[in-house]
Amino acid sequence: MATANKNLSDYDKTTIPDASNFRFGIVVSEWNDTITEGLYKGAYDTLIENGVDPSNLKRWNVPGSFELIYGCKKMQEQMVDAVIAIGSVIQGETKHFDFVCEGVTQGLKDLNVIHDVPVIFCVLTDNNIQQSIDRSGGVHGNKGTEAAIAAIKMAELRNNS
Repeated sequence: MATANKNLSDYDKTTIPDASNFRFGIVVSEWNDTITEGLYKGAYDTLIENGVDPSNLKRWNVPGSFELIYGCKKMQEQMVDAVIAIGSVIQGETKHFDFVCEGVTQGLKDLNVIHDVPVIFCVLTDNNIQQSIDRSGGVHGNKGTEAAIAAIKMAELRNNS
């Protein structure tokens, strides 16, 4: 969780498994694309920095965060070691925010329970745009970086189990 005391982009590279042989799928929501593109950049750069060959990355776009569930389900079928779901839901004036956040959270959780390829939750659920900016490359770092590290670790777990 990003706070004033925790930068999402800080990690100890010596603790990260070798990712050079892993394949990753990244499913990116087009809704709030300024935010999701920042998250994607954080994830992409971190994967490359940790030895992933760009040819071992597959990106798909989906219209919104709710569609991440289907996109990730289909990505799990693409011979990848882990999938990163990238989205951004920002609180509005209606309960729509609650329904989308709950649905996406439960849907991605279900994919992890049902299927063998881990799905990493990189969906910001913020109260306002500034919180999203702060967590997609701003003052709190980049949740995409954190998601990429989680994806590498989960791909390693999957391969070793």
